[in-house]
Amino acid sequence: MSLIKDILEGGGGRFGAAVEHFRSEAAKLRTGRAHPSLVEDLLVDYYGTKTPVKQLASVSVPESRTILIQPWDISGLQAVADAIRVSDLGLNPADDGRVIRLSLPALTEDRRKELVRTLNARMEDARVSIRTTREELWKEIQQYEKEGLIGEDEKFSGKDELQKEVDRFNAELESVRRKKEEEIMTV
Repeated sequence: MSLIKDILEGGGGRFGAAVEHFRSEAAKLRTGRAHPSLVEDLLVDYYGTKTPVKQLASVSVPESRTILIQPWDISGLQAVADAIRVSDLGLNPADDGRVIRLSLPALTEDRRKELVRTLNARMEDARVSIRTTREELWKEIQQYEKEGLIGEDEKFSGKDELQKEVDRFNAELESVRRKKEEEIMTV
């Protein structure tokens, strides 16, 4: 059973990575409230190199619907503004020569529903990742049985333990999705 335990511990990290990736993707979805994560990872063409905003500027939220971006190098101000304009955020940056202000408009009901659909699609991607990992681990368990390292009973108990892990991480995904959907739908 220690071989099974080793497989499950190794898989747990991969399952956890899928959940964390989904959590970070969900954080990037606009909820009507300003949050630095909306723009921090946006890539800016800065002197020919794609650089995240968080490496070029400080990002703060002075008001609930305003994001303030203050580049450390003023020459990068226009590049940051251009990156925001061409992104899929749907925001129009206003700069005064020193800082960029992003005003987040209130979300319409249709836009909220669209964001929930996007959230659900990203969750399904995470579930696919978890299912793929489960299948890889199951094949590894089956291989151990073929090699005679574990018995048939251990193989099936390992399969049950693997499914418990998958269920636990899927429940965690659902919890993150439900919380984010509530944030999105709250007016």
